Amino acid sequence: MPQPRPAEHARLAAHALLIALAAAGERLVAVGDRGVIVLSDDRGASWTQAASVPVQALLTGLCFFDARRGVAVGHDEVILATDDAGENWRLIHYAPEAQRPLLDVWCGPGGKAIAVGAYSAYLTSADGGGSWRERSFAPAAAAAGAKESAAASAVEEVGGGFHLNRIVGASAVRLYIAGEAGHLYRSDDGGDDWQELTSPYAGSFFDVLPLAGDALLVSGLCGNLYRSDDAGASWHRLETGTVALLDGAAALPGGALAVVGLSGVVLVSRDGGRSFTLEQQSDRSGLSAALAVGKDTLVVAGEGGVRQVALGAATAGAEGAR
Repeated sequence: MPQPRPAEHARLAAHALLIALAAAGERLVAVGDRGVIVLSDDRGASWTQAASVPVQALLTGLCFFDARRGVAVGHDEVILATDDAGENWRLIHYAPEAQRPLLDVWCGPGGKAIAVGAYSAYLTSADGGGSWRERSFAPAAAAAGAKESAAASAVEEVGGGFHLNRIVGASAVRLYIAGEAGHLYRSDDGGDDWQELTSPYAGSFFDVLPLAGDALLVSGLCGNLYRSDDAGASWHRLETGTVALLDGAAALPGGALAVVGLSGVVLVSRDGGRSFTLEQQSDRSGLSAALAVGKDTLVVAGEGGVRQVALGAATAGAEGAR
C-alpha cells in the first residue's frame, strides 16, 4: 500500500479548516484539513504549526492522556500518536481501503483509548495509542417498537452500522457516544459494554456535554439541543433560537456553558444548561469545536481556523488567530 504524503507547512495554517480541539496540559492543539495541526501556548492568542505530521488526511478528532501523550484520528482510518505535546506525530494506523473515516477519539486512564467513526467503526487501544484492535460495536438495544428495530436492522445490513460522531467521557468509566439518525449510547464500564439510549428525536447528534451528576446535553441538526438529568433515560428540548447544526460544546470555569455550530452560532447558558441565549458571531463562519480558556472566553475551531471568542460580545466579531 502506498504510504501517505506528509502534511505541508503553510503560513496561514491557523486559518485553515480546523475540526477539533484538545488541551495537552496548558497547550492547546487543533487539527483539521490536509493534516494541519496547530499549537498554542498562550490560551489561543497565537498559533504555530506542528513540526511534522505524516498524513494529509482530514483530521477530525484528538485527545490527550496527559500533557505530552495524545492521539489524533481522521479520514482514511488514520490514527496518529504524539509524545511531545503535538510537535511531532507518528502514523499508527492507516487503512484507506476501508473507506471508513474515523470521527473522534477518547483518551482514558491507564492508556486506554477508543476511536469511533463511520459505519460504527470502533477501535480500541490499551497502550496509550501505540497499537489498536478493531472491535464490533454491539450495544444493547433501547426499548423500541418493531418499526424502530426494523429500521435499525436495515441500516446495519445495508450500511454496516450507524455513524458514531462523537465519544466523550463523563468520568473514568461513564462514556457517551453521539451518533447519526437519532442514536445515543452510554457505557458505564469504560467502553467494554454499551447501552443504546432512548432518543428524543430522529436526527443526527454531533456532540455530548456531560454536566454535574447525571445531567448532560446533546446537540445535533437544525438547532436541536436536549438536556437529560438522568443519564439519558429521559430528555427535554431546549430553545436555541437557531436552526443551525450544533456540533461543539464547552464548560467554562465560571460556571457558564457554551454550544457552538454552523453559521457562527454560539449559545451561552449561565444557569447550568437549563436555558441558552444566542450570541450570533458577526462573521457567521461555521464552528465545530470549543474549549474554555477563561471565565468568559472560548477558543473555537471551524471554517476560519482557530480564534478566541469573548462571550457577551456577540456582534463585535472575534479575535483572529495571529
